[in-house]
Amino acid sequence: MANLNDSVRAALDACGASGYEGPHATRTPLTGEELIGTVEHTANDVDQAIAKAQAAFREWRNIPAPVRGNVVKRWGELLTEHKRDLAVLVQAEAGKSMSEAMGEVQEMIDICDFALGQSRMLWGKTMPSERPGHRLMETWHPLGVVGIISAFNFPVAVYSWNTALALVCGDTVVWKPSEICKLSAIGADALLARAVKDCDAPADIHQLILADRAAGEQLVNDPRVALVSATGSTRMGREVGPKVAARFGRFLLELGGNNAAIVAPSADLDLALRGVVFAAAGTAGQRCTTMRRLLVHESIADQFVDKLVAAYKTLTIGDPRDESVLVGPLVNKASFDKMQNSIAAAQEQGGTLLVGGKRVLEDQFADAYYVEPAIVKMPSQTDIVREETFAPILYVMTYTDLDDAIEVHNEVPQGLSSAIFTSDQAESEKFLSASGSDCGIANVNIGTSGAEIGGAFGGEKETGGGRESGSDSWQAYMRRATNTINYSGELPLAQGVKFL
Repeated sequence: MANLNDSVRAALDACGASGYEGPHATRTPLTGEELIGTVEHTANDVDQAIAKAQAAFREWRNIPAPVRGNVVKRWGELLTEHKRDLAVLVQAEAGKSMSEAMGEVQEMIDICDFALGQSRMLWGKTMPSERPGHRLMETWHPLGVVGIISAFNFPVAVYSWNTALALVCGDTVVWKPSEICKLSAIGADALLARAVKDCDAPADIHQLILADRAAGEQLVNDPRVALVSATGSTRMGREVGPKVAARFGRFLLELGGNNAAIVAPSADLDLALRGVVFAAAGTAGQRCTTMRRLLVHESIADQFVDKLVAAYKTLTIGDPRDESVLVGPLVNKASFDKMQNSIAAAQEQGGTLLVGGKRVLEDQFADAYYVEPAIVKMPSQTDIVREETFAPILYVMTYTDLDDAIEVHNEVPQGLSSAIFTSDQAESEKFLSASGSDCGIANVNIGTSGAEIGGAFGGEKETGGGRESGSDSWQAYMRRATNTINYSGELPLAQGVKFL
């Protein structure tokens, strides 16, 4: 294989990145070796970035939305041109297969298409007024500076969801990426800078911060940041939400997921098998939508679990630069340790490890952490099952009655993604009803991962309640004003009030 840093440097150069190199290096999960180092921004740099974005907002908000849309259109064109370059950076930092890294960049391209169309549809409603000669309507206006804090597992896609919509809505952006995914951030930001320049838009509408957690705290606490969109753990969300709320700012939280699927007796088991394996083992279990719990009807449990264990034994594990590999590395040793601790806790709570859980390739990669995806059969939903472990562990349980399965499904603090595999329409409708899944995403006959751009993405309960990407999620980046226009020549008051 080609030298990793040579490939990274070539990808950065192709994206047009410059001035990024510095002493602060991170390790790639692929091999454990150090990647090219970057600069580290100071607290003063963060302050200046927010100030620049605030100043640019005053101009950007007055540019017509369809004209603002041209910037994301051009960004999408450049992302298409440099799709593989950016995917190389994502793979190097997040440890994804090239197929998944390319898919992540495709999400960026797709949201640019979506946002371009949205730039002509930032519409409000017109309502009938109770007063004659009056018109009642609502308008939507740009919100201000949007602070984005993103996570390592999707280092560029979720950022782009926020950025593309924020820009067409007339906001400016300050982005603080994960400390371990700075190079992919530099590449993505460089392509956006090229798009801004090509469209003759204000240069400071996007700002990139390369720094540690303290920089994120600055974004959270700064009153100039109108909206903080943060992706990460529930623990992080507990800190971010109250701090932003205390200064009456807005926040959009995309937090933990403890996603489950139900496999009903009528399910197409071959289809369910493929859906479960990808959702549970793909990306080495490091998606927020990774399937972590599986509820299988007792009448088919032995048959289906045997198929599942057999499928797990065929998974190819290794350096995902080899395109035959399906499962890449965990991001670091801390993730590996958490996985081992969770498996041990599950066994202490009555679980049986059916397959996987071991570290592999340690002779080849002493500083990288490759593991076999694990399946643990549990007697019930114990404390460890209610927790999210960001690793490829699938807890399997059985059920007798669908209502009981849904109750167990919902009996966790998180509420992001969910699925049912069934050929019974009544079962699928119940799962999607108000008394069914309590998650923000509920699927039928597909797994818990693999959301499309057109649907709003997010979850309930400790997942944070935020919505990103499609549908009407653009409204989170704007402020609403209700307008009353009086063209009657008179001054009647609402509700028939008499004053003079």
